[in-house]
Amino acid sequence: MSSSAPRPAWYSLGFLAVGALLADQLSKYAIDKLSPAGATHVVIPGLLNLVHTDNPGVAFGLFADSGKPWLASILIAFSAGVIALLAWLLATGRAGGRLAQCGLALILGGAVGNVFDRVLRQSVTDFIDFYVGSHHWYTFNVADAAIVVGAGLVILELIRDWRHPTHEQA
Repeated sequence: MSSSAPRPAWYSLGFLAVGALLADQLSKYAIDKLSPAGATHVVIPGLLNLVHTDNPGVAFGLFADSGKPWLASILIAFSAGVIALLAWLLATGRAGGRLAQCGLALILGGAVGNVFDRVLRQSVTDFIDFYVGSHHWYTFNVADAAIVVGAGLVILELIRDWRHPTHEQA
């Protein structure tokens, strides 16, 4: 990755991570307070519902039905490791260029939002239900969206750098 790419100021990356975390937690708080568990509210017919669900598993509902009491502890420990790695990459300047740095900050904010839920409730509140006809995507939340957008930014930088490599002379 290009080492000559200007790096966003620390406060910008922190603001991005904290912004993702706050948007996630505020949206989950609103869903928890304004909608009973299991309730469905049609927002855009044929496209978008708000569905209040609790996911004790991981992304896409994996392991949600396992019923294993140790699952939450393992997910929290794994998430804490990822959070530490992301913070280290950002703090040491090893996060790549601008797109990757912003992407990792979004992933960091999303990961902290979801691990916060797991620590407090042993599950994650999901509520965004996109669908077309009878084809539904897995219900997700703002933290999940931040993680996906962040991963997309990292991938975009990798593709850009792969297509336009820098040839540094030693």
